[in-house]
Amino acid sequence: MQFKHPEVLYFLFVLVFPILVHLFQLRRFKNEYFTNVQFLKELSIQTRKSSKIKKWLLLITRLLLLAALITAFAQPFFKAKESKNSSNEMYIVLDNSYSMQAKGNKGELLKRAIQDLLENTPENQTFSLITNNETYWNTDIKSIQKEIQNSNYSALPFQLESAMAKIKSRKSANNKDVIIITDAIGLKPNQLKSIDKNFNTYFINPEAEQKNNIAIDSVYMNQTLNNFYEIGVNLKSFGEQENAIPIGLYNYNKLLARTLVKFEKPEISIKFTIPKKDFNGYVSISDASLKYDNIFYFSITKPEKTNVISIGKTEKSRFLNRIYTSEEFNYSNSTLETLDYNTLEKQDAIVLNELENLPQALVTNIKSFVEKGGILVFIPSTESKIGETNRLLGSLGQIQYGKNQNTTKLISKIALQHPLFQSVFEKKIDNFQYPNTKQNFQINAANPPILSYDDQSCFLTSIQNPVSSVYVFAAPINKMNSNFQNSPLIVPIFYNMVQNNQKTGLNAITIGENQPFLVTTNLSKDEILEVKNENDKFIPTQQIFNNKVKLQFNDYPIFAGNFGIYKKDEIVRNISFNYNRSESDLEEPQIQLSGFKVVKSIETVFNNLLSDRSNNEIWKIFVILTLLFLFLEVLIQKLVK
Repeated sequence: MQFKHPEVLYFLFVLVFPILVHLFQLRRFKNEYFTNVQFLKELSIQTRKSSKIKKWLLLITRLLLLAALITAFAQPFFKAKESKNSSNEMYIVLDNSYSMQAKGNKGELLKRAIQDLLENTPENQTFSLITNNETYWNTDIKSIQKEIQNSNYSALPFQLESAMAKIKSRKSANNKDVIIITDAIGLKPNQLKSIDKNFNTYFINPEAEQKNNIAIDSVYMNQTLNNFYEIGVNLKSFGEQENAIPIGLYNYNKLLARTLVKFEKPEISIKFTIPKKDFNGYVSISDASLKYDNIFYFSITKPEKTNVISIGKTEKSRFLNRIYTSEEFNYSNSTLETLDYNTLEKQDAIVLNELENLPQALVTNIKSFVEKGGILVFIPSTESKIGETNRLLGSLGQIQYGKNQNTTKLISKIALQHPLFQSVFEKKIDNFQYPNTKQNFQINAANPPILSYDDQSCFLTSIQNPVSSVYVFAAPINKMNSNFQNSPLIVPIFYNMVQNNQKTGLNAITIGENQPFLVTTNLSKDEILEVKNENDKFIPTQQIFNNKVKLQFNDYPIFAGNFGIYKKDEIVRNISFNYNRSESDLEEPQIQLSGFKVVKSIETVFNNLLSDRSNNEIWKIFVILTLLFLFLEVLIQKLVK
C-alpha cells in the first residue's frame, strides 16, 4: 500500500492523547467496608468491571477512528500492476480491405468496427489510426470522427508488415499499445513476426457469419480467331453453392452475352466469343456475399502490327519470314554489316540470330532497347565468343553461357505452365516428336528453363523484367545443327516471344501491384499522360522512352473500373483496373494468435487498460471505517453500562 500524502501520517501521534486521557480516568477505587452489606459489595465489583470494559472499548474505538481518519487524509492506494505502461503511446490498426465487407452478427465487419471505435474510445484518449490507405497521427476520436465515418474500403489488401513499419518509424522513449482490428483473411504467420515483442498488442478478430462466396478470379485471352476473340473467364467458389448464378459480359456498359453458371467443382472456366475489335468492358456475376469480386474489368486493344527485326545472316533467318507474316508483323532482316542502329529504337522485338561477334555499339543499343521495354531473342552461334556474349547477357540479368558441348541431345521437357504455351496445348501431349541439337552451350540461369534437354539441362530460358523479356537459346537452331525448325514448337514459341501483350492483348491491371505499363505515343517535353474515367482521374508516374512512355500507377486508382489514358483530350488507349482477389476466400483457416491478447471489442481493451493502469484508491474505505467507528462509539456509550 502507498500514500499520495504520506506526510499526513505524522498526525498519528495524536493517538497519544486518547491514551493519556484514558489513563487519567482510570484512578483506583478506595475500599470501604461496612457490615451486613455483602450484596452492595458484589454490586460494586460488577459496576467497576463493566466501567473498565466500557472505557477500554471506547479507547480502542477512538484510536481506530482517529487512525482511520488520518489514513484517509493521507489517501492510500495500491499501485497499478501496469503502472510503468501508463505513458504508453496508442496505435490502432484498422483493416479496411474488402474482406471486411463480409457480414457479421451486427452487419458489415468494417462498419461495426468503426461504430465500436466511435462509441467506446474515450474523448481524452490520444492515439494514431492506421488503415490500409490512410494514416492519422496523434489525434483523438472527436478530431477524426467525420473521416472515420466516411471511411471506404481499400483496394489494397491488409499488410500487417506495412502498418508495423509505420509504427516502428515513430521513435519514442515510451512503449506502444497496439490494437489490431482485422478479420485475419490473408494474414500469414510470418507477418506476425513484424510485431515488436515489446509492444503491448491486442487483436480484435471479427468473423463473418456467412462464409460462402463466389469470385471472378481472372479473365484471359483463350484464342484469337480470324474475326473473333475467345475470352476465358475463371470463376472460383468458396463454400457450397447450390444454385446457378447469372454471369454477364458487357462492352461499354452494353450487354453482349449472359448465361447461367452451375458450380460442380470449386473452379470453373466460362468461354465467350466477341468481335475482334477494341473492347472496354467487364464481366459481372451476382452473389449474396462479398461484392467487390463480382465484377472484373478488362480491355482489349485492336491488334497493331508488331515491329520485329532479326540481325544475322539472311540464309539463317528465312524461317522467321514464315512466322512473322505481313498480316500481323512488320518484319525485316539485316546483317550486322548493313545494320542501321537508328531503326532499333522503333522495334518491338529484336532477334540476334547466330552472331559470331557482338560489337560494343550493338551491345550498348541492345541494353538500352531492353531497358526501354523491348523484347530480345538471343540465338548463339557455334563460333560465338563466350566473353562478349556473357558481358551482354550479364548486363541484362542473371544468365551466363558455359562451355560448348559437342553432343547430340534431345529436347524432351516442356514447361507447359509458362506463358509462352498459354492456349497452345489443350491437354497433356503423348507421342510428341521432340527435336534435338548436335552442339549446345551450357546455360547457368536463375530462372527455370522453358524447354529442357532429356538430361535436365536448359535449352531455352528467359529473363523477365518489369517491362521487357529476354529469351536465350542454348544452341544454334539452323538446320545443320538442329531439326528444331521442323518442330511444331517453333511457331508458337517464336510467335509468342515477340508479342507484347500490353500492346496487342488483353489488359486487366491489379490495383496496388504497381506493374509498369508501356504506352506507344510521342510526348513533348511538357506533355503528360492522364488516366481518367467519368468518376475518377489521376496522373501516374511516367518516363518517356523515344516513342514510348512507361507508366507506373502505384496505389491508384482508388476504385476499380475501365479508364482511358489521355494526352490532353485525346485518348491514347483504354486500360482497366481490378481489386486484388487474395481476400475472396472467407473460409481460409484462421491464423493462430497465441502469444497475443485476443479480445472481442475495443471496449474491452479500454476497460482492461483502465483497470490495469489505474491505481486502486482505497481512501474511501478508511472514511467508511471512520464513520463505522464513530457509530460504534455512540453504541458503546448508550448500550454499555
